[in-house]
Amino acid sequence: MKHQLDFEKPVVELQNKLNDLRQHPEKHSLGISFEEEIRMIEEKLEETRRQIFQNLTAWQRVQLARHPKRPYTLDYIRHAFTDFHELHGDRLFAEDRAMVGGFARLGGHRVVVIGTQKGRDTKENILRNFGSAHPEGYRKALRLMRLADKFDLPIVTLIDTAGAYPGVAAEERHIAEAIAVNLREMTLLKVPIIAAVIGEGGSGGALGIGVADRVLILENAYYSVISPEGCAAILWKDRANAAKAAAALKITALDLLKFKLVDEVVPEPLGGAHTDPAAAAANLKQHLLQNLEQVLAQSVAERLQTRYAKFRAHGHFVEQTESTANGVVPQAAT
Repeated sequence: MKHQLDFEKPVVELQNKLNDLRQHPEKHSLGISFEEEIRMIEEKLEETRRQIFQNLTAWQRVQLARHPKRPYTLDYIRHAFTDFHELHGDRLFAEDRAMVGGFARLGGHRVVVIGTQKGRDTKENILRNFGSAHPEGYRKALRLMRLADKFDLPIVTLIDTAGAYPGVAAEERHIAEAIAVNLREMTLLKVPIIAAVIGEGGSGGALGIGVADRVLILENAYYSVISPEGCAAILWKDRANAAKAAAALKITALDLLKFKLVDEVVPEPLGGAHTDPAAAAANLKQHLLQNLEQVLAQSVAERLQTRYAKFRAHGHFVEQTESTANGVVPQAAT
C-alpha cells in the first residue's frame, strides 16, 4: 500500500497477509481449514482497524486530512453532484486553478458549487498551486456566488486548503482584501450557503469560502486558524512539536462541534475517506441535502439574521483579572 501512515502499518500488514494467503492458498496453516484461516484474519483486520481509527489523536487526524489519496473537491463533485459545468476566471486578472466552481445539481436542486482543489502529482500540484488560491481565486469564487444570488441558486462550498497562497505575488494583488471582501459579501447573500470542510481547513484561505448558514466537517478533517507546524514553530520554536500543537489547538471535528464552530460532523468510512471515496461522497451528499433543505425552509430575512447571529456568537472568551485569579471577587461598581 502506497502512502501508508505510521499508525496504519498494523492494518496494512494484516491486509497484505490476507491478500498473500488468497493468492497463494498453499501457504495456509495445516491445522485449520483455508476458509477458517481467512475468516480469522478478516476478523482480526476489522478489529485492528476499529481500534486504531476510533482512537486517533488530533495529529493523526491531521495526517489523514492530508492523505495524498484522500478525495478532493473534484472527486466529490464527480460522485455527489451531477451536470457539473465549470466556470473560469475572475474577470479581473486571471484564472486560478486552485479554486474550482460552476453550476451543478445536488439531488433535485440546482446549485453553484465552489471548492479549493489540490493536485495528485507534482505536475498537477503546480497547476493547482497545492490547493492554495491567489486573490483571483477568491474573486472568482465571489463572482460565482454573486451569479448564484442573481439566479436564486443555493451555494455549496467544499474547503480543502492549507491556506491562501502567502507569496509576494498574492500580496501584490491584495490577498487579504480579497478574502475580507468575501467574508463581508457572503454574510449578505440571500441564497442558502452550505460549506463543508473535506480535508484541510487552513486559516483565512478556508474562511474565504466558509461563511455559510451551515458548516459541516468530515470526521477526519480539521479547521484551524494556523497549521500545527506553524503553531509549534511560534510557541515552541520547533516544528517537531506539531503533535502537541494539534492537541492544544482543538482543531478536530468533535472539538469544533463541541465549541459550536461547526454544525455537523459527517462520518467517514472506517479507515478514512480515501479507503472508499464513493461511500464518503454518498455520506457527504446526504448531509448536504439534509442541511440544504432545512435552510431552504427559512425565509430570506430569517436566513440572513440566523447567519449573522451564528458568526457573531463565535469567539466567546472569559477574562481573568489578577484579583479573580487569587480568588477575590471584585465588587460591582455603584
